[in-house]
Formats: sequence, C-alpha cells, structure tokens
Amino acid sequence: MALQITSLQNPRIKHAVKLRQRSHRDDAQRMLVEGYREIRRALDNAHPLSELFFCRTLFQGPNEDALMQAAAAQGAALFDCSEPVFRKMAYRDRPEGLLAVAPHLQHSLTKLDEALSLTHPHTPTHSPSPSPLVVVAEAIEKPGNLGTILRSADAAGADAVLVCDRCTDIHNPNVVRASTGILFAIPVIEVSSRDALAWLHARQMQIVATTPHTDALYTDTDLVKGTAVVMGTEQVGLTKTWLDAATLRVRIPMLGQADSLNVASATTLLLYEAARQRGFVGDGDHLKRDPA
Repeated sequence: MALQITSLQNPRIKHAVKLRQRSHRDDAQRMLVEGYREIRRALDNAHPLSELFFCRTLFQGPNEDALMQAAAAQGAALFDCSEPVFRKMAYRDRPEGLLAVAPHLQHSLTKLDEALSLTHPHTPTHSPSPSPLVVVAEAIEKPGNLGTILRSADAAGADAVLVCDRCTDIHNPNVVRASTGILFAIPVIEVSSRDALAWLHARQMQIVATTPHTDALYTDTDLVKGTAVVMGTEQVGLTKTWLDAATLRVRIPMLGQADSLNVASATTLLLYEAARQRGFVGDGDHLKRDPA
C-alpha cells in the first residue's frame, strides 16, 4: 500500500530533490530514475529501486499500475504524491508521474572480466566472447552525449562502456534520461585511463582511436578481434595518453564543410561498422551472429 505525500516539506521529497546534485548523489550513493521507460529498464535488468514516487494525474498511459506492482514486488516503497509535490521532484519539463530513487551502479572491471570470460550478453546461446567490443569514453562532457553513446553501445552489441576520467557523472539524471534507461542494461564502469589501459592490455585488445590526422579509414580497419573503440572530449578529442596507446588510428571521412562529428554520432558509426564486420544481424529481440 502506498503512503500519501502532500507536503512539499516532506523529508523524502527534500532528499529526492537534493539527488539532482552530484555531491549529494555521491554522499548517499543514490540516483534518480524518472520516466516509465527508464524505470521499466531498471526493473527488467534487476537494478533495485528503494523508493518509487508517483502522481496519477500525470500518468501517460495504461501500464503504470503494473509497473508500480512490479517495483513493489522487488522491494520498492511506494509513495502517492500530489501534483505540486511530484513536480517539485521531477527534473523533466513534462513529467510522466513516475520517479524512483535507486542505488548507484556497482559494476567493476573485475566483474566485467568475469562476465566476459563466461558469456556474451547479446548472443541467445550465451556462447563465450573471445573478441569483446567495448567503448572507452574519455572525459565526455555532456550528459546527453554520454547517454546516446550508451544507447548506441547497447544497440550495436557492445559488451561494456568504460567511462574514463569522468567529466559527467554516469548517475546524472540526464544521463539516465538520454540513455532511455540503457544505463541499466549494459555494464557501465567509471575507471581511470590508467586502469582502463592496463585492463585492455591484459586482455590483448586492440585500441582504436579516431583522429583526423591519419589516412586509415574506419571502414578499412579490422574490428572483428577484441576491440576498444576510444572516443574523446567534444572540444579537443582524445588526449595524448590514448592517442599514444592506440593500436590503430582511424578517421571518419568528412565530405562537406563540417570538420567534425558529434562524439555520439562518431561512436555509433564505428560500433555499427564493428557489428557489420562481425556478422551480427538483428532478429527483433537481440543480436546474433549471421550463420552465413
């Protein structure tokens, strides 16, 4: 049974509002998840919700009650909020009447190593993954770009995203929103560039860096072997650390007057080229290798 909240001064409401700030998220080890699709993905991927706030007057469709029942079944406490109370918490311009508080992600390179040694998440038969595909996002500044990178990584069958030397907190509500909840569907790991490089070298994975200062096109590069696609900041690109560490430097051809692509767009191009080379085809539910 849901408890009703009508006071803007309620301590739970104040706590949720504070979670918009990175310092409070870090202190509490909690994050905000707003919206039906985002909360649904958290539940579908067994990411626990501690609290679920809802406002029926803002619901967008007929499926919210089933979602709330699923959240309660997984241990979330439910709170029925008046519209003014909910709007105080909501960070969307057009709130959908659903907002959850959840713990931070707990992925690590050790857990990722164990998972890659056992299974590939995007093959239905759970076959071994001898040629991992990961994204390294170095110092990405905009939450929207990081969220879009996560969506592309998941859609193209990547095994993980390593967020190095972070500028954007992966638990930022706008990352959750831009990723449409895919943050919960693929391992996303905050790690230093030094530790990421050590991990990639230990797995003998090639490091593919994009830069305009090379003749090699990304479509002419072998992306079938274990590969880390490395992307840098929107303003200056990759640092010397990653450019020097790169096994291969590739470029995306620019045929017009623009001299660069959005970092999320560039990431998507390379990931889908890797998926194409690896013979992955979609069957409507997941990716699988083309038997041909």
